[in-house]
Amino acid sequence: MKTRITEMLGIEYPIIQGGMMWVGRAELSAAVSNAGGLGILTALTQPTPEALADEIARCRTMTDKPFGVNLTILPSAKPPPYEAYLDVVLDSGVKILETAGNNPKAFIAKAKAQGVKIIHKCTAVRHALSAERNGVDAVSIDGFECAGHPGEDGIGGLILFAIAASKLGIPLIGSGGIADGRTMAAAMALGMEGVNMGTRFCATVEAPIHDAIKQRLVTASERETNLIFRTLRNTGRVLKTAVSDEVVAIENRPGGCEFQDIQHLVSGAKGREALESGDEQKGLIWAGQTVGLINDIPTCAELIDRMVRECREHLETARARTA
Repeated sequence: MKTRITEMLGIEYPIIQGGMMWVGRAELSAAVSNAGGLGILTALTQPTPEALADEIARCRTMTDKPFGVNLTILPSAKPPPYEAYLDVVLDSGVKILETAGNNPKAFIAKAKAQGVKIIHKCTAVRHALSAERNGVDAVSIDGFECAGHPGEDGIGGLILFAIAASKLGIPLIGSGGIADGRTMAAAMALGMEGVNMGTRFCATVEAPIHDAIKQRLVTASERETNLIFRTLRNTGRVLKTAVSDEVVAIENRPGGCEFQDIQHLVSGAKGREALESGDEQKGLIWAGQTVGLINDIPTCAELIDRMVRECREHLETARARTA
């Protein structure tokens, strides 16, 4: 497959692994890159910038293909040293940076001066247009079906992808709602030049999470996610479990909810414990509606090969139907 995304990133197929907290580690990222896609290490999964440098070096022992690093910039009372993490990416010679969260304008010039390609993830077309004006090389446009933080507008990928494709000139990557060749074909038909997947890559052999969690993603239906933090205007989509059900119940109780009312349920450390122990009652499991499309746990190579084949088949079928 040849698109502006494959050409820009030096990859065989326009399939990108999303930057996922606790999951975007060397094992998974290298496997995706070796299979012809683009693996992404998650910077803030590593406790320090120095640990990120070690993880980048470890990933290079597993693949000689391109991979990137995700740096998500969020407001915080005690923000991590974002620029120090960025400096590690630049000093390590990584040439692809995925940014998300706040506008990364302050980092763009610094990264681009060293030849880094910047993909910025957005959940709204207005934010994508702003990122384009600020000089990013590509935008990953994230539909409301996605895991993680889908924004507050509630716009699904079918509409979001089409509007973004009609308004932006830089390459676009469809994110949220993509998990197989059929949904990849739909994204490409809507004007995307690549796709980004998070939840689907969690249910692969190489994903560094417990097999019980992977099996839970296989058995879940598209109706088994919860929207949390909705009342706090920081919406997140997670797997429907007893923990996330309790969060929703607290948010919706009479009198409202403050973050401290749910903090004991939603901490990142508890989410990590759930992923690593296999006990979904330990904390939140971030997952998108694509769980309804997940039926097996393949290797990354098997998944990407199948997606590419099925994408081509579905596009050809659509062409034949409209000939």
